[in-house]
Amino acid sequence: MSSATVLRLDRANLSETAADAVREMIVDGRLAPGERVNEVRLAAALGVSRTPLREGLRLLAAEGALEAAAHYGFFVRALTVEELEQLYAIRPILDPEALRVAGVPSPKRIARLDKLNRALARAKGAAAVALDDEWHLELLRDCPNKVLIGLIESIIFRTRRYEIALLRESGNVTRAAEEHGRVLAALAGGDLAGACAALKRNMESAAPILSDWVTKRGAN
Repeated sequence: MSSATVLRLDRANLSETAADAVREMIVDGRLAPGERVNEVRLAAALGVSRTPLREGLRLLAAEGALEAAAHYGFFVRALTVEELEQLYAIRPILDPEALRVAGVPSPKRIARLDKLNRALARAKGAAAVALDDEWHLELLRDCPNKVLIGLIESIIFRTRRYEIALLRESGNVTRAAEEHGRVLAALAGGDLAGACAALKRNMESAAPILSDWVTKRGAN
C-alpha cells in the first residue's frame, strides 16, 4: 500500500470513515488478501491518529473484512465466492418476509423511500452502499419482528465489502435504483405481494454479478 497520498477524512466520525477507506482499499486490492495491516503506515496515509484507525479496524473485523490475531494485529480476509453465495442466499428470504409482515408503508414513508432512491441513483462507492442500506432498512421500518430485522442488519453488515465492489459501477447503481422503483410502484398501488416479489428479485440480482467479479479478481 502506498502512503504517498494522504487521504482527507471526515473528522465528524473518524472511525467509521477510516473503516470506509480501508474497506475500499481491500476491495480494490491496495490491501491484499492475507496482508498484515501496518497501522502506523495506514494512519499516516489516511491522515488520522491510530486510535480512530484502530476503532475502524475493529469495525471491519466485526463485519468479516479483517481478522484480528492476538499480538499480531489485523490481517486482510479474502473475498470469496463461497462466502458471497452463502450471504446472498439469505436476504432474498428474509427481506420479503419482513416487508410482508410490515405491510404497505404509509404515503409519507413511500415518499421518503422515493427521495432516498433518487439520491442513490446519483451516488457511487461508499455513499451508494450507505444509501442502499438506508433504503432497505427504511422500507422495513414498520416490521414488528425485531429479531428478523436484527438478522437482516447483521447480513447487511457482513456484505458491505461486497456491496462496495457492486455499487462502485454506475450501471449497477442505476439497476438497483430501478429495481427499488419497481418495489415502490407496487407499494404505491397497494400490491404488497407484488412488492415482495420485486424485492426478492432485487435481493437475488446482485449475487451473479458479484460472483463473476470475485472469480475474475481471484484469477487476476
